[in-house]
Amino acid sequence: MIHQSSSLKDKRQVVKSILGKVRSNFDVSIAEVDDNDKWQICSLGLTVVSNDAGHTHKMLETINEFIEKLYLAEVINFSIEILPFGQFH
Repeated sequence: MIHQSSSLKDKRQVVKSILGKVRSNFDVSIAEVDDNDKWQICSLGLTVVSNDAGHTHKMLETINEFIEKLYLAEVINFSIEILPFGQFH
């Protein structure tokens, strides 16, 4: 939730800042994935590739805490989905 946003331009500035800060501090892919036309709501998706689900989970929690501590937006929902890749034979 971007409380101080009063336009899509305001929202884009905040989203761009969050995306840049996350990308510069973590080796992840991150993008706005939904709510593009809502000027106070932003939905971000992150992708981490790892051979250790525990590491992936911890990394995503750390990134969530990092975003919260930026104080650019309020995180109102956070969820993690681990998708295992098939076994190679």
